[in-house]
Amino acid sequence: MLELLQAFSSRCSQIEEAIRLGDDRRVATLDGGFELLVEVIVDHHAANLMEVYMQLQFVGYLLQQDAGDAASVSHHSTRLISLLERCFGALPRADVALPRELPLPAPKAYVTNVDNGNFLNSAILETFPDRVAVLTRDYRYLYSNPVNCAYLGRSPIDMIGRHVMEFIGEEQFVAQARAKFDACFAGQHVEYNYEQRGESRRTRCRMSPLRDLCGQVLGALVVLESADAISTIAA
Repeated sequence: MLELLQAFSSRCSQIEEAIRLGDDRRVATLDGGFELLVEVIVDHHAANLMEVYMQLQFVGYLLQQDAGDAASVSHHSTRLISLLERCFGALPRADVALPRELPLPAPKAYVTNVDNGNFLNSAILETFPDRVAVLTRDYRYLYSNPVNCAYLGRSPIDMIGRHVMEFIGEEQFVAQARAKFDACFAGQHVEYNYEQRGESRRTRCRMSPLRDLCGQVLGALVVLESADAISTIAA
């Protein structure tokens, strides 16, 4: 799934560059397979909850990009309904009465520190004043909020699938970050300060494990803020 989203991001960048250069022939060539790539991403059968979330985020991105085109919005909405039905079962029709009692299994016992997908709500994450990201267990970005995207100079769709090492460097990743991520993926809540190479200010990094309903860790929620500002407030 990450490879498909990376291919989409790369195709978007290529089209933008061709438009900037005024190369109409290349734009037409690249645009020719664009819709097919979108269909492949939407029709991909997700292997886990994380991939389902990626697909939903992707369709949400399409709706946002084409918000001014009624025909495109209708088309993307149909895609979204189809995706939801495939992942969660057919949606009930308005004219069909629901049974009084559904044959649902007994609820699972409450498990502490289980996020149950709450942190994957981008509407919430995008209101955070701090830099926020969600990374998968192979250290790749699944989500980056606008503050973090602006800091890194990337668009949200371009962040998906990129390895964190691209932004913090191999040395820092190997020496410090990887062990912190692995501890988080093992179920620990991690907090530490670090200095980005070339910068004098320290950054406070907090990692929380993201779990599914069964308690399995799917990835990490990462919140980054200025450690120096925190020290000033505390003083």
